[in-house]
Amino acid sequence: MTTLFDLLRRPLAFVAGFSFFVNLLLLAPALFMLQLFDRVMVSQSRETLLMLLLGMGVAFALMLALDYLRGRLQGVAGNIVAESLSPTVAKVTLAKMASHSDRPSVEGLRDVATLRNLFSAQGLLAVFDSPWAIVYILVIWLAHPWLGVAAVAASLLMLGLAVLNDRITRRDIDALQKAASKATRYLESSMQNAEVVQSLGMADTLVMRWRTLSAKVSALQGPSASKSVAMAAITRTTRQAVQVLMQALGAYLVITGEATPGVMVATTILLGRALAPVEQIVGSWRVLAEGRLALRRLQALLGASAAQPEPMQLPAPIGRLQAQGLIFRAPNSERVILGGISLALEPGEALAIVGPGGAGKSTLVRLLLGVWKPNAGVVRLDGVDLSQWPREEIGPWVGYVPQDVELFAGTVAENIARLGHVSAKLVARAAQRAGVHEMILSLPNGYNTFIDPAGAAISPGQRQRIALARALYGDPKLVVLDEPNSNLDGAAELALGETLRSLKGIVTTVVVTHRTSLVQHVDKMLVLEAGRTVQYGSLQEVQQALQKADARAGGAQVVVMPRAATAAHGPAGREGAA
Repeated sequence: MTTLFDLLRRPLAFVAGFSFFVNLLLLAPALFMLQLFDRVMVSQSRETLLMLLLGMGVAFALMLALDYLRGRLQGVAGNIVAESLSPTVAKVTLAKMASHSDRPSVEGLRDVATLRNLFSAQGLLAVFDSPWAIVYILVIWLAHPWLGVAAVAASLLMLGLAVLNDRITRRDIDALQKAASKATRYLESSMQNAEVVQSLGMADTLVMRWRTLSAKVSALQGPSASKSVAMAAITRTTRQAVQVLMQALGAYLVITGEATPGVMVATTILLGRALAPVEQIVGSWRVLAEGRLALRRLQALLGASAAQPEPMQLPAPIGRLQAQGLIFRAPNSERVILGGISLALEPGEALAIVGPGGAGKSTLVRLLLGVWKPNAGVVRLDGVDLSQWPREEIGPWVGYVPQDVELFAGTVAENIARLGHVSAKLVARAAQRAGVHEMILSLPNGYNTFIDPAGAAISPGQRQRIALARALYGDPKLVVLDEPNSNLDGAAELALGETLRSLKGIVTTVVVTHRTSLVQHVDKMLVLEAGRTVQYGSLQEVQQALQKADARAGGAQVVVMPRAATAAHGPAGREGAA
């Protein structure tokens, strides 16, 4: 935010400077009326009238140019806000969403758009014009003290209306924004499951729930709009009434001989100019208030990110992974999902994590990646707390295939290259390591085949295999695979097994699986149940311990162990978010 204010300082300083000259030129109409009534109409001089008109023409031309320039600079300031904040806010938002934060997903980006709109609003220019009310009132006071007193009283009255408007509408606007954001988030999250909604005939129920949330927004919007409209109407009416009273006072002073008609007309014009910014601010109050709230939220969002100490650049990892006493609770809950999980892998070792659905396997995966932060305990890669390692630095050294694979809009090559610069050599190498080179070549356009995330041109199994190639792109030292064979057929699963075998001794690998076909390619095994470690050690030790436990139980399985692989396209049972 400090950098943003530094960037805004110069354009806003120019806006303030142009506002100075625009408001200075706005004195010209009052001076014109003063000269018109007190000199031209008395002397009946056509030459004087012509010169006054020429002077006003020059003044209006300058005013037009300066007003246009400050309006353009206001737009430039809005673009600076968007271009400076959007990338940072997007990165912080992605980090919060990945860390399972309950913060609204795109609220920060909406706040940036709100600030951009604020810099395009006329109410902001009125804020720059409002200090000139003091200058106009001073000029009125010099014309006649009684008129000055009336102008001060009128200004205080209008200022009081502005403050009253703020007090009346502030809570309503805040509550309205929260309710509208909640309704929008519900609709966005529901649209992500459009296929399920349409298949199960849930559209009417979903829309009904969304309309219920929207009805709450409308219920809040009605009173808020009524108050805002009422205050705007009262402000306009008060301003007109004040000007009429000012004219009446000026006429009284003319009748008593204490002022001239020119003074009466000129001071009335000046008072109207002094009060106009206040009226504009009240009329644009909702935009200004929303901009103020958006700025506060952005300060809180970016302030928390900026509070993190600048990390020291670390050498490339070699793949030594350690987890000590990991405890993780569900967000906003005391329910323990993982309790006291510890493990250690030397560079190049492979670990299989098995267990029944809901055991906490996927949660452990996210902790091992450093995407989620444990409530207690620590995950270290080469001795460094992984959650503290900057993602842009550690990302190229990590490969990850999630349980639910999502590819991005772009070509197959761009997806494998992680949307970065496409190196044909590295892309082909990653595809060959993942055993998907021939499969990709069989696609309509090979590596240049365009992937539509919402389309069905590529099957779930093909997506999973391309995601594996993406995980192996470059030179990763830690690869984490969460049920990488859930959508694979027999041949593809054999290719995956060959990939795991080739990674042994080179890349530290963690694989979550429900199938015995992958277990044979690992060095160690971790068995989880209800978030606790049942068995952990070398593959042979764990298998022997489980067989003994099974025998002691009389053949009844103590822990749900991996089942045999299905013949073809047999998706494994998926665990929940935990």
